[in-house]
Amino acid sequence: MKTILLLLLLFSRGTISAQLTITPGADFHLSGNALLTLRDIDLVNNGSFTTGNSMVSFSGNSTSAISGTQPVQFYETEINKTSGGSVSLQRMIGVTQRILFTSGFLDLDGFDADLGTTAYLDGEAETSRIIGPNGGQVLFSTSLNAPAAANPANMGAIITSSQNLGATIIRRGHQSQTNGSGAGASINRYYEILPANNSALNASLRIQYFDAELNGLNENDLGLVKSPDNINWQHLGYTSRDGGANFLEKAGLSNFYRSTLSTTANALPLVWGAFSMRCETNGVTVQWQTLQEFNTALFIIQRSNDGIQWTDAGKIPAAGNSSVNLNYHFNDAQFAKMYRVVQTDIDGSSSFSAVLQSACTSAGNFKAYPNPVKNMLMVLVDATSSQAFMVIRVFDAKGAQVQRQIEALRKGSNHLQVNMNGLAKGSYWLQLHWSDGRQKTVRLEKQ
Repeated sequence: MKTILLLLLLFSRGTISAQLTITPGADFHLSGNALLTLRDIDLVNNGSFTTGNSMVSFSGNSTSAISGTQPVQFYETEINKTSGGSVSLQRMIGVTQRILFTSGFLDLDGFDADLGTTAYLDGEAETSRIIGPNGGQVLFSTSLNAPAAANPANMGAIITSSQNLGATIIRRGHQSQTNGSGAGASINRYYEILPANNSALNASLRIQYFDAELNGLNENDLGLVKSPDNINWQHLGYTSRDGGANFLEKAGLSNFYRSTLSTTANALPLVWGAFSMRCETNGVTVQWQTLQEFNTALFIIQRSNDGIQWTDAGKIPAAGNSSVNLNYHFNDAQFAKMYRVVQTDIDGSSSFSAVLQSACTSAGNFKAYPNPVKNMLMVLVDATSSQAFMVIRVFDAKGAQVQRQIEALRKGSNHLQVNMNGLAKGSYWLQLHWSDGRQKTVRLEKQ
């Protein structure tokens, strides 16, 4: 393996920083099986950064950052930071083969690390692992057919199911979870498991964790908690757990949603019932549930694009008094970025649901054509930032990924191309993942 050691010093007002900067229009390419070592060096990609089958190792003892306006795709990358050093993400990264942990931390810092369908985590330990107190997730896509103790991408979620899950997206985050009122606490690790088939699974989930992720909770009191909307949580207990081996397993799960571990004393209690939304061609359908009602008068559905200024989208009469679960829905003809529901009581008091981020877009902001497609698929999307990017995936009817590409987006309208020429005739799923977390899935027919 060829070894490359780079040290680029940039001086500014008496400070010294080290950066490997690829300027716009420049091409930085590693060929063959090389090793690029960045010792206490930031990686800034504003051009083209390709690594072939090479490894990029971040070493030293200080914090290094990965940033820039263009996608960063590694074949292999190593975190080798001593003295508690870390690599901090300032943009999303993609990895084709593996992330190797030797020493130190990879701090997501609000951005995602996309493992695609082939990469995996290697060597995570108490003192060398992924952290993310400011948000961000590790993403992995795979097809799971009646898995038995599968640990996709070595992410620490051990999945067993008597049913085929099909195309499955797994996301791992590292923030403590709370309910819609900001109450409760969990360990500093959670999973979102999103299979194509998500009912009657008869599944089990084993969550592995590190002592440093316990967040002050007693691991001998931990149980699995699950939420369909990241607002309301159900405490399911456990089937087996081992504080020495740092895992908890729960069997008999009929479906998967966001899952984490919490104690009964810090349980994530129900405040409202389920709160969700569904994208429609004629707007956004907001759905919510109440577990019980006492002297409720009405619900006011509000929309916002900035989270500061809220406007009323409509009103729905409430039941008044109820001790059973009740379901409500409201269709908004507009496409706002955020929604919430205000419950108003007969005496004039009120309470708010959690704020739900909308991934819905109007037809003018998203379009995939022609459909059916013969050769080249055109994808029209809008971006709100000049530093945005998108992961495009194509799955076949069985849930296997057959195509993947990362596209840098400019602010405004973007016309992207997806080459379908080499695919057989039949049905496919097009999945779009924006860098701001929005997702869109569309069914395609290939001629």
